[in-house]
Amino acid sequence: MRIVLDTNVLISGIFFSGIPGQILQAWHSQKFQLFVSVEILDEYFSVAERITNRYAGVEYENVLGLIVQNAELVQVPDLPEPVCEDPDDDKFLACALASNTNIIVSGDSDLLKVSGYCGIQVLTPKAFVSAFLDQSG
Repeated sequence: MRIVLDTNVLISGIFFSGIPGQILQAWHSQKFQLFVSVEILDEYFSVAERITNRYAGVEYENVLGLIVQNAELVQVPDLPEPVCEDPDDDKFLACALASNTNIIVSGDSDLLKVSGYCGIQVLTPKAFVSAFLDQSG
């Protein structure tokens, strides 16, 4: 299975555990392939660095290091036209298209609204775990 993780899910998994933490653990256990672009990695790092000031002691560098080493990095062309209300979210759709991935896991309402775009399902973390990880556990 191939997925793209929105930044909010990754950051929640690193800093707060819960269902997003289960998703990161499932990736670490190789239950799915994670695809990223340079733009997504840049956002992962900038948000993690920004939030770490409020949550000292969290070792986000280890997780991001594993993602850099083990996630599949794809070259992403620009979408022909903006899709999401927040154009900054289009990078996740572009990554999914470039990697032939049909699942984005996100809690972002702008991304969730465009679920179905070019056959890409945008699932909340809870829906993803329920649909794909609970059965394989």
